[in-house]
Amino acid sequence: MEATLTPPLAPPEAETRLKMSYEEFLALSGEHAHAEWVDGEVIQIMPPKIRHQYLVTFLVSLMNFFVEFYRLGTVLTAPAEMKLGPDGPAREPDILFVKRENLARLTENRLQGAADLVVEVISTESVARDRTDKFYEYQAAGIPEYWLFDPRPGLERADFWVLDETGRYRPVPIDAQGIYRSTVIPGFWLRVDWLWADELPDPQQTFAQIAGFPSEVIAALKALAERGPQS
Repeated sequence: MEATLTPPLAPPEAETRLKMSYEEFLALSGEHAHAEWVDGEVIQIMPPKIRHQYLVTFLVSLMNFFVEFYRLGTVLTAPAEMKLGPDGPAREPDILFVKRENLARLTENRLQGAADLVVEVISTESVARDRTDKFYEYQAAGIPEYWLFDPRPGLERADFWVLDETGRYRPVPIDAQGIYRSTVIPGFWLRVDWLWADELPDPQQTFAQIAGFPSEVIAALKALAERGPQS
């Protein structure tokens, strides 16, 4: 399934929004499992569906294996606040990646500034927010790469955007083999069909495949997984 060449606009959706300052949001943030602050309003995020969680867990595990093995930076998942500038929004992306050279942006409480890569996985209530609001916010903040996945049955779709020389996102289609290669994480690639499988691949074996480990190593990992934990 190929990436779409333009970010489609979705119709408005019902959201729970509360008026408050960013300072008030910070004071209350301990009471919110997952919330974002944008233009003087707090957006309460609804709990995602199980399929959404499976996909996020797979991607985080896979990216972590790769990023940690090659010491490229760090991968975080929601709820982790990303504050885009002094007056900018405070978002909690499903997944974000920060390069090793930019780890100083991470404070005890949040990422103070832009991530190098953001991944959002669409839920029914987040379509407009992810496809429109966040698209333009992440573009304006200079986030170099944005991945957007829609795993909803019958609507499966993957979009990949990278910043061009003018500071605007340009779409990057997958190649003829159905693979997308990251411009931010050197050597990392995804086969889009993995994301829509009824049973998601094993992250460790998939990491070994992406990293180019010998087939014997991949086979050994598969055999260990099939044996299960040993008492």
